[in-house]
Amino acid sequence: MRYQPIDSSLFIQNRQRLYPLLKPKSLVILNANDIMPTNADGTMGFKQNSDLFYLSGIDQEETILVLFPEHPDPKFREVLFVRETNETIAVWEGDKLTKVQATERSGISRIHWTNQFETIFSQMVFEADYVYLNTNEHPRSDVQVQSRDARYIRDFKERYPLHRLERLAPLTYYLRATKQPQEVELLKKAINITKDGFLRVLQFTKPGVQEYEIEAEFAHEFLRQQSKGFAYTPIIASGKNSCVLHYIENNQPCKEGDILLLDVAAEYANYNADLTRSIPVSGRFTPRQREVYDAVLRVMKAARAMLVPGNVLDDYQAEVAKVMESELLGLGLLTKQDIEKQDPDWPAYKKYFMHGTSHLLGLDVHDVGSRYRKFAPGMVFTCEPGIYIRKESLGIRLENNILITETGNIDLMAHIPIEAEEIEELMN
Repeated sequence: MRYQPIDSSLFIQNRQRLYPLLKPKSLVILNANDIMPTNADGTMGFKQNSDLFYLSGIDQEETILVLFPEHPDPKFREVLFVRETNETIAVWEGDKLTKVQATERSGISRIHWTNQFETIFSQMVFEADYVYLNTNEHPRSDVQVQSRDARYIRDFKERYPLHRLERLAPLTYYLRATKQPQEVELLKKAINITKDGFLRVLQFTKPGVQEYEIEAEFAHEFLRQQSKGFAYTPIIASGKNSCVLHYIENNQPCKEGDILLLDVAAEYANYNADLTRSIPVSGRFTPRQREVYDAVLRVMKAARAMLVPGNVLDDYQAEVAKVMESELLGLGLLTKQDIEKQDPDWPAYKKYFMHGTSHLLGLDVHDVGSRYRKFAPGMVFTCEPGIYIRKESLGIRLENNILITETGNIDLMAHIPIEAEEIEELMN
């Protein structure tokens, strides 16, 4: 890992928060993600299963976490299995975690090698009345490849067909939605790295540079600050590309007079920032660009004020829509007749603002949690309105990360320039 060690107290607390949510005499099993293949003998970079990391702090492949808080024998209440190293692995891949290191990171004292799993697990499983298994239940997931968790569920059912299975995801999703203070600090670290990348790009951007050159500037800054890199595939979208919501080609020149939409952020210790800024390639906004930019910024400020305890995502989005509707009327993009005749299932404003305003943020960029749960202290949301005018090749989106507190909210990106005058001053 590149990041500084995280105090194991975070993961100990996370496990303790889980236990009261389990049914009596329950056993929990979590598997690490696979290392995914590419072609020939190639592999993708490893990304740990977020739920396993949340409960253990272990960032290594072939890890298995087994929790059984009510097991009669204390040594079976928290058990962690990690990959054993050998001379060949040490030569080709480097050292893996020792048992002592695994304990230091997780706060779990009982550490075994992964190849001992079946022998030890058989001493635990028959004491359990319920077994919680993990799955990806994110509503936007579209998984085409069988995961390690999916294979394990299949194998478990064959080996232990009479055990009563439960879903772990609803419990971890509920817990992960509210961030602990240590998690907020890790998010702030990712945000500060992102800020430095953005300030670097403001100095670098000018007519004639390629979108991929700007991507490279971000990557350089992120990597040199102990990030693994981008929190998600970066969007570096100039001109008409700024109207493509998930444009990731990043292969076009930035032209004089264009807007450059940057949806780019860093990860740190598996926690993710999520930033969007829209800047003028020439260093100055045109009057029309400034008009649209200020409208989006007003919507963003109004939306941020609604990210408070007790609100609910659908109600929040409906209120943001009213603000956006008003701004689009002011820009001459909508008429009152458009609004009067609109389809309730696809309101008129969606022609220019077709995505949601906010999503949860944390170990996953689109982090887990129920859209029907009331906003609560500790939740971190993005706030990212946009206006996209395809006929003008003009897309403006602005995005900050907002922490909800007992008394309102805190903009974790308030120190990253966003006012149009700030952007122009820094670019010039």
